[in-house]
Amino acid sequence: MSTPETPEEPRSADDGTPAEGAKVSEAEAELAAQRLERERIERRKAERQGPIEAGAKLSGTAADLLAAVRAVESGEKPPATVFEEARPAPRRPAPEPVRRAPVVPEGPAAPAEGTVGEVREVLTRGGAPAALAAPAAAALGEDAADLLREDPWQLLRVPGVRPEQADGFARALLGGEAGPDDERRGRALTVWLLEQAAAAGHTVLETAALTEALGRQGVPGPEDAVRNSIAEGDVLVFQDAVGEAVGEDEEQPVRVLVGLERCALAEESLADGLARLINSAPKQDGAAEEWERAASAAEGSAADLIRAASGHGLVLHTGGEAALAEPAALLNAAHGMGLRAWAATHSPVGRERFASRVDGPAVATVAGLLSGAEGPGRDPEGALAVDLLVVLDAPQLDVETAALLSESLPDGARLVLSGDPAVLWSVGPGRVFADLLAARACPQIASRRPDPGPLGELVSGIGVGELLQVEAPEKEVVIVPVRDAGEAVHRTVQLVADSVPRALGVPAEETQVITPGHGGAVGTRVLNAALKERLNPGPGRFAGFDPGDRVAWSPAPGRTLPGRVVGADGQGLRLDCAGETVVVPRDRVEQTVRHGWALTAHQAVGARWPAAVVVLPGDAVPALSRPWIYTAFSRADRHLSVVHGVDQALQRAVAEVPAKPRTTRLPVLLAPQLPGAAD
Repeated sequence: MSTPETPEEPRSADDGTPAEGAKVSEAEAELAAQRLERERIERRKAERQGPIEAGAKLSGTAADLLAAVRAVESGEKPPATVFEEARPAPRRPAPEPVRRAPVVPEGPAAPAEGTVGEVREVLTRGGAPAALAAPAAAALGEDAADLLREDPWQLLRVPGVRPEQADGFARALLGGEAGPDDERRGRALTVWLLEQAAAAGHTVLETAALTEALGRQGVPGPEDAVRNSIAEGDVLVFQDAVGEAVGEDEEQPVRVLVGLERCALAEESLADGLARLINSAPKQDGAAEEWERAASAAEGSAADLIRAASGHGLVLHTGGEAALAEPAALLNAAHGMGLRAWAATHSPVGRERFASRVDGPAVATVAGLLSGAEGPGRDPEGALAVDLLVVLDAPQLDVETAALLSESLPDGARLVLSGDPAVLWSVGPGRVFADLLAARACPQIASRRPDPGPLGELVSGIGVGELLQVEAPEKEVVIVPVRDAGEAVHRTVQLVADSVPRALGVPAEETQVITPGHGGAVGTRVLNAALKERLNPGPGRFAGFDPGDRVAWSPAPGRTLPGRVVGADGQGLRLDCAGETVVVPRDRVEQTVRHGWALTAHQAVGARWPAAVVVLPGDAVPALSRPWIYTAFSRADRHLSVVHGVDQALQRAVAEVPAKPRTTRLPVLLAPQLPGAAD
């Protein structure tokens, strides 16, 4: 990386307003996609009459509790203290999009007031905050009060509740009957641990890992707890073959896995949908000669991509930002042949960036495409009205979203998954893109188009485990050494508000700060408070926000959209997102809106800014990995400043800390359905 430089002292301040944001339909798109997912899982549960074929059964305080729940509801990842280290369903038409201006995002359906009141009474009796009544009623249903009386550990199904807090609640309700060996506690903890594993990216866990985690939670008989959970239908069990039998009389070795039903059904459905695409010849709307002419007119790996897509239902494409020219060339070629071709991106920011590369309005977000609020809509059979779908940011696909996409494609359609395999994986469970790359089940086109300049050279080196010293004559990369957290915060504010705008002409509203976490002395909370004080000081008249504040809005967990506060009224907080007004209801502001001058790398993935300031304080060392650093550093188009306080840990993380492994079943589910599997 370049020689360290220290910026000059700040001379002026700039107001921060985002340049890019969400389309007006984004909230509706996300909510509609969630409704479709819930309907799909309920329908699959009703259809399932027995165990899944691949599986077989095996022979404190109230304030802390409320704070934990609010932290999760606000979009933070739950504390991952444990796991940090059939045919497709019938398609159905998506609901017609409802377009309003301004948009008032709907929250989840509110439980009945009577149910909430009954739950509040039970919670109060058990010493839990009354404010948990509505979340508990939403999580447990109309019988929530009775469930909590009979099994207080069901409180663990409320997002953010920890085992020690549920134990205290159970003791308050049950007295001496509550003990660590209670069967109800073992079952609830089994489900809770699998939910924690899903938040860490796993779709299943090996039984040994699950029983070990149960033991750490003080469950005396962890194997019995798993067996009880399976017998009661709380979780599903699978036996997957591992390798081959040694001899004719030897049984094939298997590994026993346990998972949540929603993850299991989604992964099964995804394997079925992908196998359908792989095994079906693409619909030849354009003659082979037209495809070949389009390929001949393209260059390099773009031509390879066009040829691969012409004859295959599923194609994988890998590359960085510069490689986006290749799926754009494919999309334009398909349009030239009269095909219904669309692209889908992870975020609205990515959508706007890619739309400039293609002919016509043929780019949507994944959520908008699935809900019908964006894109071509559905045909009479409920399938997406497309002949070719190119999904960008493919590493961000979790198994549930990917399953919906594969189910939604018509027979004979082509699906191209394109993305940079070195970035962070999805927030949700699964590693779909990485699993498919490893399975080699379809053509894979690796772009030969590297990202240019010193930034491209730096990021490319990180991708292969090398932290290079790059020449940056135009200050494309600047290292700002810091000694402690206080200096890191000071230098970050100085860079955003003064040094980068003055030296490079990039205004504060086009500079994004990226840091490893929300908490800590240099987390997003501290940095956003400091940046607000400098760039847009004010009393925070509406839930801590003032007009002009730069914000990050999360319409659903794992989704972050940039915006700017324009005001507030009786309806709620008004945000400007890409020129459209979004109104966040008053009761949803605290859970879904936070200041957005500083984001985590997971929140920033799928978007890029003219300048990025990546903050690496000393306490960030445990969070650093090669994918995190690659993702954070590659968010900058023109300039990257690194506020560096981790000494040699940065180089060690790039060289020695790969992505944390995730346990999934997609390769095992897909393999028997591929051509030649019977051989």
